[in-house]
Amino acid sequence: MSRRRSMRPDPAVVFGLAALAVFLGGCAWYGETFTALPTTAEALHEIAPLDPASLPAAPAPSSAAAAPPPPPPAELTLGVEACRAAALSNNLGLQAVLVEPAIAAARISEEEARFEATFQTSLAYAAQHRATGVRPETALRQETWEALTGVELPLRTGGTLRFDLADRQSRRDPAGGAMDPTYEPSATVSISQPLLRQAGRRVNTHAIRLARLGEQAVQASTRLEVIRVLAAVDRVYWRLYASRRVLEVRRQDYELAERQLETARRLVDSGARSVVEVMRAESALASRLEGIIAAENAVRERQRELKRVIHRDDLPLHSETVLIPSSEPDPVRYDLDRPAMVARTCRQRMELLEIELQLAQDDSTIEALRNDLLPLVMLDYSYGLQGLGESRSEAWDLLDSRRYGQHRVGVSLVVPIGNVAAESRLRQALLSRRQRLQSKADREALIEQEVLAACDSLETAWQRILANRQSALLAERLLETERRQFALGLNTSNDVLAAQADLADAQSAEIAALTEYQIALVDLAYATGTVLGSARLRWDDAPAAP
Repeated sequence: MSRRRSMRPDPAVVFGLAALAVFLGGCAWYGETFTALPTTAEALHEIAPLDPASLPAAPAPSSAAAAPPPPPPAELTLGVEACRAAALSNNLGLQAVLVEPAIAAARISEEEARFEATFQTSLAYAAQHRATGVRPETALRQETWEALTGVELPLRTGGTLRFDLADRQSRRDPAGGAMDPTYEPSATVSISQPLLRQAGRRVNTHAIRLARLGEQAVQASTRLEVIRVLAAVDRVYWRLYASRRVLEVRRQDYELAERQLETARRLVDSGARSVVEVMRAESALASRLEGIIAAENAVRERQRELKRVIHRDDLPLHSETVLIPSSEPDPVRYDLDRPAMVARTCRQRMELLEIELQLAQDDSTIEALRNDLLPLVMLDYSYGLQGLGESRSEAWDLLDSRRYGQHRVGVSLVVPIGNVAAESRLRQALLSRRQRLQSKADREALIEQEVLAACDSLETAWQRILANRQSALLAERLLETERRQFALGLNTSNDVLAAQADLADAQSAEIAALTEYQIALVDLAYATGTVLGSARLRWDDAPAAP
């Protein structure tokens, strides 16, 4: 009686595989069902009331508490250059934007990694028990162990180079006897290369080219954001300067009103004027106080805005530090060549550079899509060596002798019928490029309008400086005249106080004109894609994550 080995699977193995499948499926179900949400549906449909009495009060100082951080300075003098440097180092919005170039560089690495070699290995076991005739003793039993190892290298020409090494062990029992092993190692090298579609370095590096152009577009966008932040810093700085100067004017107006009140009281005490002059002066003094309060509030608002933009650790928004601008406006009239300014701006504006980079991406995409219209012709070649033996060493020795080998060359052709999808993609790319060209022309016209408007604003601000300076000088002379008239009894306190108010308004208008001139210079620099000043600015991208 011949000995026959059962080919049924081991129940323990089957049970283990089933338990593993249930466990993996259960983990996926558990993670998907019981993931904690950041909020609840009820919280999204309710609005809690605010009771001022329930607001938290400031904690009482405790002797056991840790030492508080050093208080911010009471006053801090800052120049516009220091504010720019602080904004480049600390501005939160800018710090977020500076991460974008690192992300774009990672995209380039991702696309270049498509041509990295991959190592592949596998181990397989197969067993079969099949009948070769009507008699059971003629059944064929076979067991096979196969180990495969290979390296695959994608080529920039579009092809694929592959090296494979296999070791196969077969055990057969054709008639129920002993199972004799047979070893069959093999080594194969093969290459597959497209000849038309997807062929060539230009087509297969299309994704890398897009990533590099995208990285340059991100750099241009980052540069534009740096210019925007620095221009915003300059505007806030000069508005704070104007607010502080207006506050000085309002305080000076209040002091003049106090002097007028003292003068009125002296004249009333001497009997030269009636008591109504004192009442008029007191009423005007009270109204000046309101102007000081409004000016002080404007200064606090501008200070908080500047603190937010520069975001220094020693200048939190709630600090009481008084910021004192040290840079003074330097109004100089410029005679600008407007056509030359427009031509120069078109070479410097980052928006136009971004469109140019997008057009370059469109050109590369169109080239790749034209290649997709071609038939797919593949050239395949492989060369392999085989070994055979009753022992592993014998089989590998035969493989090493390279006695038995095989060559295979093949060509395959795939021609799409209609190819509507590829033609539609190409048509979309061509239309997108045409649309972008129109957007570029519209953007150039808009930039020209911005530059010309900035030039007009600069000239207008200069004329306002001259006009308001003359108005301030005349208002000052008028005030002196009204004072002399009041001392001679030829007018009233109302006339003097009105002249004082006119002087304060003229001085405030002159300060506003100076500030607007500086802001007009900032706007002109922004419109031309530059930063106001004589020093070059350079920044570093955020470092890539490890």
